[in-house]
Amino acid sequence: MQKLIQDFSIPAVFAGFITFLIGISVSAVLIIQAAQILGASTEHITSWFWALGLGIGLVGMFLSWKLKYPVSTAWSTAGLALIIATGSGYSLNEAIGAFLVCGLITAVLGYLGIFEKILTLIPQSLTSAMLAGVLLKFGIELFASLKTDWEFILSLLAVYIVAKKLTPRYSIVLTVIAAIALCPVFLDFHPPTVTWSMAQPVWMTPDFTWSAILGLALPLFVINMASQYLPGIAMIKSYGYQPHVNQLIGGTGLIQTLLAPFGCYSVNIAAISAAVSLDDQVHPDPSKRYIAGISCGFFYVLMGLFAATLTSLLMSFPHIFIVALAGIALFGTISHNIALAFHDVSDREAALMTFLFSASGVQFFGIGSAFWGLLFGFAVAFIMKLNIKK
Repeated sequence: MQKLIQDFSIPAVFAGFITFLIGISVSAVLIIQAAQILGASTEHITSWFWALGLGIGLVGMFLSWKLKYPVSTAWSTAGLALIIATGSGYSLNEAIGAFLVCGLITAVLGYLGIFEKILTLIPQSLTSAMLAGVLLKFGIELFASLKTDWEFILSLLAVYIVAKKLTPRYSIVLTVIAAIALCPVFLDFHPPTVTWSMAQPVWMTPDFTWSAILGLALPLFVINMASQYLPGIAMIKSYGYQPHVNQLIGGTGLIQTLLAPFGCYSVNIAAISAAVSLDDQVHPDPSKRYIAGISCGFFYVLMGLFAATLTSLLMSFPHIFIVALAGIALFGTISHNIALAFHDVSDREAALMTFLFSASGVQFFGIGSAFWGLLFGFAVAFIMKLNIKK
């Protein structure tokens, strides 16, 4: 506890909050849609948020504290897309059973170390290219928004650039404060009336059927591995940390299994949003950035306890507010991974194709471009290194 107090810093707390904000803002409404497709009531939906908030938050806080690097956890947006697309064919209880099976498979394979063996075969340049490609759209979207909200975007960029020049460590903190202050000036934003109330968990008895296990649990597991764990672990590794893959995957799978009956459909390692908590603007000392992971987990727990209230408050901010903060917060990570991706000349061709494929956003079989881009780049790297006689 004494070390925790000594390592505490305001930039790390803000980084954790931004990580949390990015993690929930884009897909929180999709949770409501996915739950409703399965026949969930308002009480059930609140329970989903409660279970997700507590599961994601507690495991993120624990792993960050134990491993001493920021472990940002999140739910799977791609998993929500799968539920929305296929959920009408299952009852709520069948889906809950599938969520439990998915968590159990994740925990078992994680603790057995199977996934870690696969990771050792993938070159760093390709994972960095994949991450840079996935993150690129956030930077592009920021500048594309100049067409409609140029006053807000330019003002925010000006604050960030000046803050980055004068006080790099607090540049994101000052940018967040400026964004909140500028919202009512340039955007149509009116703070809502907040009524605090504690969320109530609801037990939903799992119903295990082969159709739900094969049609929902297994695809959800594959999607989580491809779209969350693979880029998330690569993100941690790209910042010089040695990720404890077994504990990361096993721990998140275990908490999902335990909370699935309350609506916890996934607990994963955060992919894109995790970059905010790993960058050097969190703290110049990498050994003290774990505070950002604990901070992120704390806000998820808070969201879980006050699910309906806190989520509605955060969602009241205009979409451009999230777009701008996400883009600016990820500047450092985008440049960092581009540099790593193209540093090795021998892998440059494969890295370029991985980068472009991942940036394309295409999906096949419900799996996003990050996975396919990496797979394609790996094939290109293999072909380029073949010793073919002329």
